[in-house]
Amino acid sequence: MSEQPSRYTRSFSGMTGALIVTVVFVLAFVTWRGLFRGDTDDTPAAVDWQASVRLAEDAGYRAVHPRELPAGWIATSVDPLFARDDPRWGLGVLTDDGSFIGIRQQDASVAELVEEYVDEKADAGEDATVTSEITDTWQTWSDAGGDHGFSTELGDETLLVYGSAPVADIEAYLGLLTR
Repeated sequence: MSEQPSRYTRSFSGMTGALIVTVVFVLAFVTWRGLFRGDTDDTPAAVDWQASVRLAEDAGYRAVHPRELPAGWIATSVDPLFARDDPRWGLGVLTDDGSFIGIRQQDASVAELVEEYVDEKADAGEDATVTSEITDTWQTWSDAGGDHGFSTELGDETLLVYGSAPVADIEAYLGLLTR
C-alpha cells in the first residue's frame, strides 16, 4: 500500500484564513445573542430566616438572631442544623448597599471559626464595646482583604459575626442580636 498525497494542499495562509473565519463567526454569534437576550434579574432571593429561628426554638436550640433587619437589608441564606451532637446556626444577610454580614454559632473554637469565615491569617484586634442582648464586649478580627469579624463565647458555643460590610454596619447589626 503506497501513501498517496492528500487531495488539497495545506498551507499556513489557509490555516490562518480558516481561523479568521471562525473568530468572525463566533463574534457574530455572540453579538446576535446579545441583541435578543433579555435583562437578567440578579437580585438575590430573600429567605424566611424567622421560620428557621422558630424551628430552632422548637428544637430547644437558642439561636442568636437579629430582632429585625434594618430597612433594605435582606437575609439570603440560613444554615440551621440542630442535631443533638453538633448543633449549629448560620445566617447570611446583605445590607442595603450589597455588603455581606454573616452569623455563625456553633460548638467550635474562636480560632476555627475565624479561620474559616474571616481569613486563615486574620489579625486579632482590640476588644470592642458594642451594647447588645448577647454581650457588650466583642473580640475583633480583620484581614488584609477588608473582612471583619466580632466573636464571643456563649457557654460551650462560639458566636462569630463577620463580613465584608463596613465595621459601622456590623456593629449596628450586633446591637440587634438577641436569643
